[in-house]
Amino acid sequence: MNPNVLIELHDVGKSFRAADGTARHVLEHVDFTLKEGEIVALLGKSGSGKSTLLRIMAGLVNADQGTVTYRGQPVYGPASGIAMVFQSFALFPWLTAQQNVELGLEAQGVPAAERAKRADAVLDLIGLGGFGGALPRELSGGMRQRVGIARALVMNPDVLLMDEAFSALDVLTGETLRDDMLELWDESRISTKGILIVSHNIEEAVMMADRIIVFDSDPGRVRSQVLIGLPRPRDADSPQVRALIDEVYALMTMRPAHGVPTPRQQGLGYRFPQTEVERMEGVLDVLAEAPFNGRADLPKLAEEAEISDDDLLPACEALGLFGLAQIDRGDIFLTPLGQRYVQAEQGQKQAIFGRQLLAHVPLAAHIRHSLEQEPTGALPEKDFLDSLEEFLKPDEAERVLKIAVEWGRYGEIYGYDYHTGLLTLPVREAA
Repeated sequence: MNPNVLIELHDVGKSFRAADGTARHVLEHVDFTLKEGEIVALLGKSGSGKSTLLRIMAGLVNADQGTVTYRGQPVYGPASGIAMVFQSFALFPWLTAQQNVELGLEAQGVPAAERAKRADAVLDLIGLGGFGGALPRELSGGMRQRVGIARALVMNPDVLLMDEAFSALDVLTGETLRDDMLELWDESRISTKGILIVSHNIEEAVMMADRIIVFDSDPGRVRSQVLIGLPRPRDADSPQVRALIDEVYALMTMRPAHGVPTPRQQGLGYRFPQTEVERMEGVLDVLAEAPFNGRADLPKLAEEAEISDDDLLPACEALGLFGLAQIDRGDIFLTPLGQRYVQAEQGQKQAIFGRQLLAHVPLAAHIRHSLEQEPTGALPEKDFLDSLEEFLKPDEAERVLKIAVEWGRYGEIYGYDYHTGLLTLPVREAA
């Protein structure tokens, strides 16, 4: 056993059962090691299994296959040396900040006086001295997340797992909290020996991590990793940092080498990227105009469009799906169809969108075909939800159908009545 290894995963897999009893693989053949002195960032698309992987490491969820060890010992349940910080703060609203921080200590049977002393100390450390008596509703979002981090740090964890810990905050607050955490780490003012961060923010990952893991989807697995040898603190505008950001963008948008099925091959099991038509068209408009004139470096496009990676990458995936843009090594460029689209009148845009939707998105084609076969030209959305739940979990099925409804309405290939929950053929075609 290597004494410097904190967490080690070997050939880890995890599946969930669909409504028809078939297994949907969320994670497959995951190998990962977190060593002492490391900050590792885990990047990947929404739904790629990153959060599930963190919960497996924390002992909150069991893997279906493979091994998970913490300091050489198998993980079968929550490990006392591993703490987790969630995106949603997860504070009890009726407890004060100090009482929230003390919860874990209380569960361990630590005496009240010792709990109070340790909670006071960690609140001071995280920048909340004097706020221990405040209720969560009396604190800003950044302060609430500091309470969540303090609640983890008060346990003196060996390993800190951070699941989108800064993403619910505004940019400035998130950067300030991130920098404060790095200062505590680099000055060894916390006992934590290793940190694993799940993030959608590529710049954040490059600024914080010693190593970045890029995750594939369907199922989740490690695609590649980037080692970062730059000392901290890092200058976000330095050529070295910008080059690393470009490299990670290229890896994030690269087609997987193991041959993930196309949306048409995946059929109704295809999980749409989480994006809206307005977002896609906004990206197209910025891309078509100066200074890009149809081709852009993705980090520069994100900056110019004032859009986060969490919003930009799904929009780019959807534009690629519709054949309006293509991505090559971290650059995005308009296709000839995309050029025609941005120059078209509104009605023409919707017609192009509808045609591409039917051609490339099996669920949309299935909805349209089903409505054409129905004498009334109308069917309840529940029919399609039931079909989706044979492949997806219920909440994911609802998300996918919601996007399909919005895209289909915009492309005018079917309509939707929010009062009755009925999908319908467009009025002129039904007539």
